[in-house]
Amino acid sequence: MKITEMNSFIHQFWQEEIVPQLFEYIKIPNKSPAFDPNWKENGHMEKVLNLAMHWVKFHAEEDWNIHVFQSENRTPLILLEIPGNTPGNILMYGHLDKQPEMTGWKQGLGPWTPILDGDKLYGRGGADDGYAIFASVCSLKAMKKLNIPHPRTVILIEFCEESGSPDLPFYVKEQKQLIGSPNLVICLDSGAGNYEQFWLTTSLRGLIGCTLRVDILNEGIHSGGGSGIVPSSFRIARQLLSRLEDESTGLIIPGALSVDIPQERQTQAKETIAVLGDEFVDAFPWVKNSYPVLKDPVDLLINNTWRSMLSVTGAEGLPKIKDSGNVLRPYTALKLSLRLPPTLEAEKAQFLLEDLLLSNPPYGANVSLKFEEPASGWNAPPLQLWLENAVQKASKNVYGKKALYIGEGGTIPFMAMLGEAFPEAQFVITGVLGPQSNAHGPNEFIHIPYAEKLTASVTSIISEFPK
Repeated sequence: MKITEMNSFIHQFWQEEIVPQLFEYIKIPNKSPAFDPNWKENGHMEKVLNLAMHWVKFHAEEDWNIHVFQSENRTPLILLEIPGNTPGNILMYGHLDKQPEMTGWKQGLGPWTPILDGDKLYGRGGADDGYAIFASVCSLKAMKKLNIPHPRTVILIEFCEESGSPDLPFYVKEQKQLIGSPNLVICLDSGAGNYEQFWLTTSLRGLIGCTLRVDILNEGIHSGGGSGIVPSSFRIARQLLSRLEDESTGLIIPGALSVDIPQERQTQAKETIAVLGDEFVDAFPWVKNSYPVLKDPVDLLINNTWRSMLSVTGAEGLPKIKDSGNVLRPYTALKLSLRLPPTLEAEKAQFLLEDLLLSNPPYGANVSLKFEEPASGWNAPPLQLWLENAVQKASKNVYGKKALYIGEGGTIPFMAMLGEAFPEAQFVITGVLGPQSNAHGPNEFIHIPYAEKLTASVTSIISEFPK
């Protein structure tokens, strides 16, 4: 492969065709259905679909087949079928729905306001995961331009990943013949340990999302008149969470929510930290004098990738401080995010969590749990020799450094689904979510030069597919 020509084409295509389109994509508040129940009426998803389809049709080659599916009461699905000239099937994946706004954006920045500052394009969804469809198309066009042979390739783009991909199993089953049986799955929805080399994701955690609600009164009462008699709903919620989490260490208490960590993943964690060093921890936006839960960065990486961990990500029943009076509140509701080890079955974990939090409620309080779609994690199968060599070759040719392997603390439900459906497939899970890119949070950005090199690396890997 002519690396210089490929890099030049991809750079130009990104600058002239992709970056301007990402600007328009970021402007549309296409929140995932879990965060916008009225998504259909609001029309943002339709706007994004039309935006993407207009761009794809403009850039598609003559022999590409473009499909859009939307069953009643389901989010859309895009399937781009690109004929190949060598044996095999490749599936490329991304999504176009977004997380909510989140507070805390720096002055001049905002979730729906694209701002290009140096190498970074700020705004919600650019890195997670709006770029994926454009980068995938760019990769296939580069191969066409440079006459590089490749297998049949299907680009699959969904619109409900941030909600746990509830519509995807339906579409995968319905379009089984069109999707085919992929030999290689390329997912562009993951992260990177730095912006200096190619990163291959080796595992993803599962996720249980739910709302825990504790009701103790039918209405609020004067705190002076009720405290000491009526237990605080917040305290009850705190007691319940102590059944699940050790508040001193953050470790999850039930042994059934832990797994044996493969030795290979522990070794890879050590190799990753040997390269990243303090950068792995320093990348987080710490307040002054704060520090992580453990001293050993290898243990921290294992915590983040192979251990169950709890986060409280939202609350109801608590007024803003300026609006709060001396009132003993009737209820407290907490949004829980329980990340699961890659090999732990999510449905099993959900049943355990339900029993743990609902049994024997303190003070006879009314305790309820409302669950989102559970998502199991994923552990990559061993790399075949050709793919391992292709990954390293791509990283060295494009970045000038060897590729590294890292587990991710996030969840991509589609990967677990594919891993189960196609146990013989190989996986390249990668992405642009590097240090401080802050997907789901304020100040999300996509690092444009890294995204260009990632596109080139993926193109290089496809070119090495066994003929």
